[in-house]
Amino acid sequence: MSEAGGIAPAGSVALVTGAGRNLGRAVALALGASGTAVAAHYHASADGAAEVVEAIRAAGGEAWSLRADLSDTDQAQGLVDRAAEACGRPVSILVNSASAYEPSRVLEFEPEELAANVRLNAMAPLLLCRALAAQGRPGCIINLLDARMGDYDREHAAYHLSKRLLYDLTRMLALELAPGIRVNGVAPGLIAPQDGTGREAAQALAHTNPLRRTGSPEEVAEATLFLIRSGFITGQTIYVDGGRNLRGSVYG
Repeated sequence: MSEAGGIAPAGSVALVTGAGRNLGRAVALALGASGTAVAAHYHASADGAAEVVEAIRAAGGEAWSLRADLSDTDQAQGLVDRAAEACGRPVSILVNSASAYEPSRVLEFEPEELAANVRLNAMAPLLLCRALAAQGRPGCIINLLDARMGDYDREHAAYHLSKRLLYDLTRMLALELAPGIRVNGVAPGLIAPQDGTGREAAQALAHTNPLRRTGSPEEVAEATLFLIRSGFITGQTIYVDGGRNLRGSVYG
């Protein structure tokens, strides 16, 4: 930890959830390139997590993959300790990226659909944050949110509600865990997937943000590393969305 309160990635240990694909993968690779030892969590994306670990190790870094179903409370609560055991030292950086993005509408979703989204997208990050704090050491937490939190996503209502909850938890935890642990959020907007899936659909919506383009997972990773290094920032959310959030908000 630097004198200013930022975390120096080189030499630190980071746990990145959902590291086998998309944004989690980009963040894990960026942290590995910065000299961070990375515990790459995955659930179903075993091959992707293995590729991340291989890439980091090939560049001379340290990395391990860890499987867990974060919708299971016990597995979520135990993941920080597992990461520390695998890496041989405590975790100082936590990036909560894992989430589910399933279609649902507010007048139609079943109670269990909302509960499942909250378990994975909000409760699991909260449990991981608590576990990081339980180590009794300085640290930094980044929660990956969604730029549409303020601009109602009616086609993914249960997901939308769970990300709104995680946004509020980010601010609450910034107060509860200060001064030793900083907690911030990164809210991606129109990000073109790394694997090219849905790229044309994303490009078709580029006109909806002031910069008139799509973003990349690497740009989300850059914002994440900025917040990790910035010791005097906590309780804030950076929107990586080309300015889309400036166009108005359902929530005022």
